[in-house]
Amino acid sequence: MTRRSAEIRLDALLRTTCDVIAERGLANTRTADVAEAAGVSQALVFYHFATRDRLLAQAFAYAVEQDLTRLDTVVRSAAPPLARLRRMLHLHAAGRSTSWSMRIDGWAESLRTPELEKLSRRLDLRWRQDLAAVISAGVADHTFNCPDPAGAAWRISAVMDGLAVQLAVHERVITRRQLGEWIRLVAARELGLEPGQLD
Repeated sequence: MTRRSAEIRLDALLRTTCDVIAERGLANTRTADVAEAAGVSQALVFYHFATRDRLLAQAFAYAVEQDLTRLDTVVRSAAPPLARLRRMLHLHAAGRSTSWSMRIDGWAESLRTPELEKLSRRLDLRWRQDLAAVISAGVADHTFNCPDPAGAAWRISAVMDGLAVQLAVHERVITRRQLGEWIRLVAARELGLEPGQLD
């Protein structure tokens, strides 16, 4: 096996593992489940990952990196702060159910698994830091009226996370449309905007 084909196979295994975790949960995912879903032998899974715990931790890290890459694309763009904020809110509201299932599972497992707690914390803090940076840029160019960008980022993020959990866990309690509308409403109130400016 060439190094390139090994990297491609590893990437495919991580993607498949994320899908299996989203379906079965971290606690119920076995290496045999991943091997079957990927159409490979369990020996190949162990070739790449020495243990089940290593497989799950690396899959969670892979999912975190995918989320951070999407976030970086938005935050590092040359767009004005209002446009970047709109894209960040949309990115969160449009999050894939697989991603949210893994994040929720990751939060729960973080209570017992230091490696997962570190990864989960990294993703959560990056969201808040990047949101605060975009808010600060909007305050600086007088687009937003917000005396506490860091606090606003935490409050907006808390609402986003709470609504996303409701959407992912409790079927038909709220709709994706309601989630988007309520997030825009909270963000607008925090930043001195009209909700329509965030559509």
